[in-house]
Amino acid sequence: MKALLRSLSLLGALLVLGSQAAQAADCTKAATQAEMNACASQTLTQSDADLNATYMAYRDKLDRARQNELREVQLAWLKYRDLSCRFESAASAGGSVAATVRQTCLAEKTRQRTDELKALAGCQEGDVACVR
Repeated sequence: MKALLRSLSLLGALLVLGSQAAQAADCTKAATQAEMNACASQTLTQSDADLNATYMAYRDKLDRARQNELREVQLAWLKYRDLSCRFESAASAGGSVAATVRQTCLAEKTRQRTDELKALAGCQEGDVACVR
């Protein structure tokens, strides 16, 4: 698990470095594959930042045992997301569009997870209709 956490930290650092180049691109006018790749990277970086903020806010509302459970779920979800997007983008592997396809998949799944966590965070204590 420590290796996975280190890998996630490294991935985050790489995304930040990649996003610096992406911020220079005007994504509304992206015409080249390199520009589209940079914009996809920028979108993924923003999606990851939104997810991390939502995750931390939700985690802070939980007791220690539930925080640990949430961390385990989140680590499993990250592995699922990455493997799923690798599978879904396999057809473009080796092509110039591969990075855009994979990063778009990662960003979409990340946005979906952010929405899931927001819904969980919005549950009121005792509301049995709300999945906690």
